[in-house]
Amino acid sequence: MTIERADIEKLAELARVQITEENIASTTRSLADVLALVDQLQAADTTGIDPMAHPLDAVQRLRPDQVDEPDRREIFQALAPATEDGLYLVPRVIE
Repeated sequence: MTIERADIEKLAELARVQITEENIASTTRSLADVLALVDQLQAADTTGIDPMAHPLDAVQRLRPDQVDEPDRREIFQALAPATEDGLYLVPRVIE
């Protein structure tokens, strides 16, 4: 895939970045290099290889699910301007 000047200008517009005349050529080369690497990766034979989320068989240690703080709901709701049935009442913002 070849990248044209118009492609770079359109990408810059979509990304809301300003590319100067001096940077267009180097940006074109950089994107062409990245796309060449993607083509090289896509050419690799991956038949019989399962997709994986992580290259290592690491297991994340989880902490026990325990409540660490006391229930201060009544204290916080006493400070609120308006509550009802344990819920905070707020002004309607969507019609």
